[in-house]
Amino acid sequence: MIYVFKTSVRTKRQVEKLQPHINSILPSGKWNFDLLDCDKILRIESEEKHVVMQITDLLSDHQFICKELE
Repeated sequence: MIYVFKTSVRTKRQVEKLQPHINSILPSGKWNFDLLDCDKILRIESEEKHVVMQITDLLSDHQFICKELE
């Protein structure tokens, strides 16, 4: 599955801070941020169930907005 999220993550430094946390949720998944996109897109490729809730909770815990796009 591919999941796409709109976020408020703006900088590479913020991505670097989130990286170990995202990797712990998605040890075998692929993910990346598109910081050039106006919606600061986070794309995740994973077969993990419950990944949407885990990622939105994680970013929320770090004071970022994160909303899954359909």
